[in-house]
Order: sequence, then C-alpha cells, then structure tokens
Amino acid sequence: MKKIFLNNGFILGLIVINALIIFTMGFELTETSRMVINIIDNIITVMFVIELIVKIKTYRLRGFFSDGWNIFDFILIVLSIPTLLVFTLHLNIADLSFILVFRIFRIFKSFRFLKFIPGITELINGIQRALKSSVFVLLGFTVYIFIIGVLSFHLFNSSDTVYFTDPFTSLYSIFKIFTVEGWYSVPEEIIASGSALPAFFIRGYFIFILVTGGILGLSLVNSIFVDAMVSDNNDSLEAKVDELTKKMDLLLKQK
Repeated sequence: MKKIFLNNGFILGLIVINALIIFTMGFELTETSRMVINIIDNIITVMFVIELIVKIKTYRLRGFFSDGWNIFDFILIVLSIPTLLVFTLHLNIADLSFILVFRIFRIFKSFRFLKFIPGITELINGIQRALKSSVFVLLGFTVYIFIIGVLSFHLFNSSDTVYFTDPFTSLYSIFKIFTVEGWYSVPEEIIASGSALPAFFIRGYFIFILVTGGILGLSLVNSIFVDAMVSDNNDSLEAKVDELTKKMDLLLKQK
C-alpha cells in the first residue's frame, strides 16, 4: 500500500486522469457515459483519500503537517469529499452545482509536483520576498484606483455608457484602462453618447489616467516586484565582490 500511494509517479498519473475526466464532463454526454465518468471520478477521489490516510499514518500528524505541500493536498482533498458523499449516499440535492464545483480543486494537486523543479524553492522565496516589498506600493496603487474610480463615476455617470453606471463598475473600468488594452474606446463612447463635458477634456483626462496609472504606475509596481525577486542573487554577487576586493587588498599590501 505504501509503495503505491507514496509513489509520486502513480499519484501524478491519477491527477492527469482526473483532469481529463473533469475536462470531459464539460461536453454533452449520454446518461450511461456520464455515469461511467462519475464512477471513475469518485474512485479517483477515494484513492486520493487513501493516499492522505497512508501519508498521515506514515509521517504521523506532526510530520505530515510540517510540510506545506502536504497541507495543500489535505485542503484540496477535504474540499472534494462532498462530491464523494453525494455520489455514494445518493443524496437528493436540488442544486448540486455548488458542491460539484469542489471536484475541480483536485486538479490543483498537480501543483505539488512543482517542488521537483530545480530552483523552485528559491523562486518561491523570491516571490514571497517580492510580495512583502511590494505591499505598500500595491496598497498605494489600489488607493489611486479607488480615487480615480470614484472621481470618474461622478464625472461620467450621466453619460449613456456601461462604464460608469455605479462606483464599483467605475472602479473596474478604470482598472481596465490601467491595463492599456482597448483604453481608447472608453472616452470615444463617452463622447459619442453626447456628454456635456468637452471632447478635448474627456480625451485628455483618460490620457492622463493611462500615463499615470497604466504606464508609470504599473511600471513602478513591476520594477519593485522584479527587483525584490532578484535581490537575493544580488546580495550573493555583492558578497563575492566584497570577498574578492578584500583578497586584492591583501595582495596589494603584501607587495
């Protein structure tokens, strides 16, 4: 039992089959085909539960939960148990969609195999370091989106467009403009709707938003994030340069 369920190749095979099963469920199927697929899907769920039990017995609770990947697996398997209970107990629930959606979470088990990628630990540490360094910049950027979104709502909510019908929609529209994609269509639709504001003001306003948020703002966030990610490598290089400098100084003193 241990050799099977502690075998990463076997578990990866189950994950691949499970992903294909979930993919197939999105198509129109006959009643018989859907039943067969449901049976296979729930058998895989049972095997994942067995894998969880075997691991807990092998590593004990403390050893099992000391690994972040095991915690990740545990959460995903627990989330998929409701679909298994509905199937095995033949529960008659009017709307199963909110329960059946949990089976999709099992696909994320494949993330566990990221740990076998060379240098993945350094990459994850770099991402964590970058998130910590960028948190205040992201917070400031969020506040800026909020201010511009509320201001834009009050400026353009009377226009006959779908972009500024309420404050939340306005925030979403401003965020879309910050992504640069298709930003020009927003001012043109406002102008075409017969806005009371002058066309040059509307175009200038959205150009200002694009430059400050979409170009400068996102560039700033991106540069800080990337710089923090590679800072560990920079520290290592700086330490080597300092060590080399000290050795050169010693050599010069000996002369």
